[in-house]
Amino acid sequence: MTVSGVSSGSSAGTGLATDSKSIAGNFDTFLSLLTTQLKNQNPLDPLDTNQFTSQLVQFSSVEQQLKSNTFLSTLVQATQNSSNNAAVSYIGKQVTSTGVNSDLKNGSATWSFNLPTAAKVNVTIKDASGNQVYTETGSLAAGAGQFNWDGVGTDGTTKPNGTYTITIDAKNAQGAYVAASTETTGTVTGVDLSGTEPSLIVGTSTVKLSDVTSVRTPS
Repeated sequence: MTVSGVSSGSSAGTGLATDSKSIAGNFDTFLSLLTTQLKNQNPLDPLDTNQFTSQLVQFSSVEQQLKSNTFLSTLVQATQNSSNNAAVSYIGKQVTSTGVNSDLKNGSATWSFNLPTAAKVNVTIKDASGNQVYTETGSLAAGAGQFNWDGVGTDGTTKPNGTYTITIDAKNAQGAYVAASTETTGTVTGVDLSGTEPSLIVGTSTVKLSDVTSVRTPS
């Protein structure tokens, strides 16, 4: 399947084009009136040159501002298109992002975590309805690691595919709570471009492009 470049329309360009056309028309009208005034001015009471020179400067200033807005609009549009194209290139890739959700698929759900210090942990996994389906206790060393769940609940039954959340309650050797950061891993199946920032569709969840911490090709 070939994925072509992605672009999004914007009313900014249309608005600037209309403004430019309007100012150009007003400027032509101004020059026509000025020429008529110069041709028919009273020799004993000539026009004040400072006045129409000031008006010429004002028209020139507005025209320059419109050109600057056009350049800025083009730059913003190019940046948006580049971001959209980058998001589309993630389709089929495995991404890791901040969060507590992970999709159980084919008997596997994976979360990444990081502990600032070694700790005793209590891991709890809940389904999309908030029901607790699995718990496990143990000890973990400091640093980054992964928690892989095979989809079998504490009651011994295999849970259905879907989105599950993880909670890691950790305590250090002194019994004080330790903040454990969690990340989720999944394969991108699509991209949502409807928001101000592209979002990757991972299973039944969406992940903002700015929340992605790593990208790899699935093994």
